[in-house]
Amino acid sequence: MSQLTETKPEPKKSRAGRNLPAAIGVGVVLGSLLIIGLFFIPWLLVSLAAAAAGVGTWEIVNGINQKRGMGIPLVPAVVIALVLPFIAYVGGGQWLIFAVVASILCLIAFRLFGSKDGMIMSVMGSIFAIAWVPFMLALAMLLFREEGGSGKIFMILIMAIGNDTWGYIAGVLWGKHPMAPKISPKKTWEGFAGSMVGSIIVGIIASMFIDEPWWFGVVLAVFLVITATTGDLAESMVKREIGIKDMSNILPGHGGVMDRLDSIVFCLAIGYVLFALFALIA
Repeated sequence: MSQLTETKPEPKKSRAGRNLPAAIGVGVVLGSLLIIGLFFIPWLLVSLAAAAAGVGTWEIVNGINQKRGMGIPLVPAVVIALVLPFIAYVGGGQWLIFAVVASILCLIAFRLFGSKDGMIMSVMGSIFAIAWVPFMLALAMLLFREEGGSGKIFMILIMAIGNDTWGYIAGVLWGKHPMAPKISPKKTWEGFAGSMVGSIIVGIIASMFIDEPWWFGVVLAVFLVITATTGDLAESMVKREIGIKDMSNILPGHGGVMDRLDSIVFCLAIGYVLFALFALIA
């Protein structure tokens, strides 16, 4: 999603611009499945989260292994990614903690039977991939299983989309000062300000629909914008480090799954934390 705070259109068409009908079709299908899963068929949403975690982990591990040769065990990492959202939804936080610890031990054990060269980097890369995608999506499943969880997840998602939309508009109209020119030169402080204003407006409105005080929407918006921007820059940094433009081309017109989830997974994770903290102090 990092393209949404560009200072001006790229000279070449973006991936969505090159295949706009396909991009729209994919967006409509995924959005429809998401809404159905959120409000009507919970297991569909959990399955979507697991699929996104599995494919996202495959993209990360495959990219790192091909470009940096770290030897991260691909199959165990993907299997763990597919399982964690289900474990979180069924068993809650305690099960998730046990599963994460067991997953790390399994990855270490798996690597022990392979080449001893680069073992430390391989294990650390595995933990990085699991923490980035499946663990954060599993946290979203913890929030989803709570009372009113569907509305909370929906609020985070529309705020993330609003963050990108307002950031894009502000960046195109007024963007002049890059935030991190060495990592993502088209992301600007003006776009960041637009994201902040837009997300606060959306947060205030959305908080009223889920029976939360209006100021909680403001607090959530501030943290989500910072988190989303961090997620965008983090993926840009990883892609620049391993020398790729898109994580994959699995989603026509969009690129890879991680090209769509870069900021969303961070927003879902911080959203879970903020809702949990608010429940403690309320």
